[in-house]
Amino acid sequence: MTSGKSNLDRRVLVVDDEPDVRELLTYNLTAAGFTVESAETGTAGLEAVQRFAPDVILLDLMLPDMPGTEVCRRIRGDGTSRQPAVVMLTAKGDEIDRVVGFELGADDYVVKPFSMRELVLRVGAILRGRHPAAAAASRPVGGRRRYVVGPLDLDVETHHAFVNGQEVRVSTLEMRLLAHLIEHRGRVWSRQQLLDTVWGCRTGVGARTIDAHVRRLRIKLGNAGSVLQTIRGTGYRLSPEYPIIIKDQG
Repeated sequence: MTSGKSNLDRRVLVVDDEPDVRELLTYNLTAAGFTVESAETGTAGLEAVQRFAPDVILLDLMLPDMPGTEVCRRIRGDGTSRQPAVVMLTAKGDEIDRVVGFELGADDYVVKPFSMRELVLRVGAILRGRHPAAAAASRPVGGRRRYVVGPLDLDVETHHAFVNGQEVRVSTLEMRLLAHLIEHRGRVWSRQQLLDTVWGCRTGVGARTIDAHVRRLRIKLGNAGSVLQTIRGTGYRLSPEYPIIIKDQG
């Protein structure tokens, strides 16, 4: 294991079986101010998730003991642990591979070889989306960042979502998508517009990725999944069926 120290203690776990990749990622992320640990197998990575409690995991899909997809599935299936963001690293660039990754709960998908500078920026962007101070800095006028929409209670500041009072663990992108649709209620967003605004127009992400995220998010939300309305042939919007109640104002 390799570790660095960060004033903000933003924790990143690198899970990759290639020593050169682990060393390069650890060096660059530490230099950028992150606290970093690394693991070379899925088993060691899962153990580190419990012990190290990372905010972000950079997860290679080709591991010696189990596929990275299985590691992601186990992380997302553990309802007792704090859920980190998962960025999948892979040489497979086909859209179907990305869709599978996102359906398992990945927050981002980076194809090897990748730009180290871009990857560090992506990790920083994910952490800003999860960090309450960063979220507060980007909140709308009036500080309105906690909403109740039907059975859904969304606390954007602390990255918590509740359905009928029960917490539902959502990824960074899922939280961003929900908050975006709520804050722009009444507007229909095309898949391309969502890619530009929520996903940041990331290379290689297509319409099927949006659909995969929405499908998975609806399953997570259960009877609150109906707040996400599909507009056939166009995109998505927040369902007008539910009023929005603003619970907190900063």
